[in-house]
Amino acid sequence: MPELPEVEVVRRGVARWVVGRTVRSARFLHPRVTRRHVAGPEDAIARTEGLVVADAVRRGKYLWLPLATADGDAADAMVVHLGMSGQLLVEAAKAPAEKHLRAVWEFDDGREDLRFVDQRTFGGVAVVPLVGVGDGGLGGLGEFPDAPWSRFLPAPVAHIARDPLDPAFDDALFARRLREKTTGLKRALLDQTLVSGVGNIYADEALWRAKLHYARPTRSATRAQADALLAGLREVMTAALAAGGTSFDSLYVNVNGASGYFDRSLAVYGQVGRACPRCGSLVRRDAFMNRSSFSCPGCQPVPRTAHW
Repeated sequence: MPELPEVEVVRRGVARWVVGRTVRSARFLHPRVTRRHVAGPEDAIARTEGLVVADAVRRGKYLWLPLATADGDAADAMVVHLGMSGQLLVEAAKAPAEKHLRAVWEFDDGREDLRFVDQRTFGGVAVVPLVGVGDGGLGGLGEFPDAPWSRFLPAPVAHIARDPLDPAFDDALFARRLREKTTGLKRALLDQTLVSGVGNIYADEALWRAKLHYARPTRSATRAQADALLAGLREVMTAALAAGGTSFDSLYVNVNGASGYFDRSLAVYGQVGRACPRCGSLVRRDAFMNRSSFSCPGCQPVPRTAHW
């Protein structure tokens, strides 16, 4: 699954190429692409066509496009879930259709289309209302923080916590809520109601940077360790953004179809049997939640009590 850096790379591309343009037509080419839009594809089309893409906004792994009238009045938001293989691509209007093309948005200026390509069809699109943010802060990170829609979230995203790169992220609240949980550190990091945007890759990399084992009980985490985890998350996510994200195959690309290259800089994730860049111990792999966890046995010793 794409994590925060990969989604942010896509968001930036959409902001550059699509924001400010008016949707002339929307077409959904596979029934699964609008399965999250309960009223069906025709309703999603009706709530999109003729409106302006006012912004491209993200919270954690969630990406949405606030829509507005020509007069600037806020309407709904188009939420795009990339799933495991979804791609938002900007293509010339007359470019051949991709093999797994699922949706196309054409614009009234006749320039590039926005296309949703999804090989495995786990992603999708829904047009939903915006709801207020309870803490008064920004709903998500977009291009226009003072815009009318900036203090709102799409209803399906309202339960998602802020991410570590959000200026409004509350470090003290994170540390307190982390210690209130009864689980292991990595399981907590994957809980999108505690901190959003973190998946398997960046959880492992942040834990390595903080020199903490993934199964360390959250209740035993000190404030200094919680701060070290956040520092690790911010460091690795910022570096991944600079590299265009992490791409393990051709499915993880930006809006121009280019892959990121942060996978070349991973310290432990996917590096089983290789030397830890810090201490030289061989990276190990453990089964974890039907996936894998990668860690350094030298830098990240197993705690006496562990939540596996």
